[in-house]
Amino acid sequence: MMSHRDTPEAPANEVSAERHRARMQRRKAAVDARIASATVRRGVVLVLTGNGKGKSSSAFGMVARALGHDMHVGVVQFIKGRYPTGEAVFFRRIPHVIFHVMGEGFTWETQDRERDERAAQAAWSVSQAMLRDTNLGLVVLDEINIALRYRYIDVSQVISALRSRPNMQHVVLTGRGAPSELVELADTVTDMHAMKHAFDLGIAAQPGVEL
Repeated sequence: MMSHRDTPEAPANEVSAERHRARMQRRKAAVDARIASATVRRGVVLVLTGNGKGKSSSAFGMVARALGHDMHVGVVQFIKGRYPTGEAVFFRRIPHVIFHVMGEGFTWETQDRERDERAAQAAWSVSQAMLRDTNLGLVVLDEINIALRYRYIDVSQVISALRSRPNMQHVVLTGRGAPSELVELADTVTDMHAMKHAFDLGIAAQPGVEL
């Protein structure tokens, strides 16, 4: 007569596979339930901030994604403008993209607050027109957070324009030091933290990576 000690045991790899399968089934059920409950369809506001690299890179990844869905995209680059960037060269070739580089360099380069304010105000004027354009499915306001941080632009004007934009328009706002009012309004906020950066090792900004 066979005792419980004599009962054949399943191989360890089969037990592990069965546990994994059961765990993944539970996870799938939970994810499916969350997806089923997400029924609202409207444009979203995304804020990409923090001291880590990748804020603008992430935004332009979304531009590529939007173009894949045949959406029209508007881009305004605040602050940037002194150096040509790969994204500006590339996306200006795409018919569905309106791309404006409105900055004159970072504030520590210009060293002229009035000049920076004029450039930021000009960029904001273009941005406002985009935020009223029902043809644009995605608008990227690159480095606008820096202009807000230095109060070149009134944050209340930005909040008002975001609230009154077309219902299905998505907006991405990038730059360090996003103001609390913008963070509160946004649907998605990512704070990028710096762990290591090649520049700290004395490596210059590289085309295709930073430029």
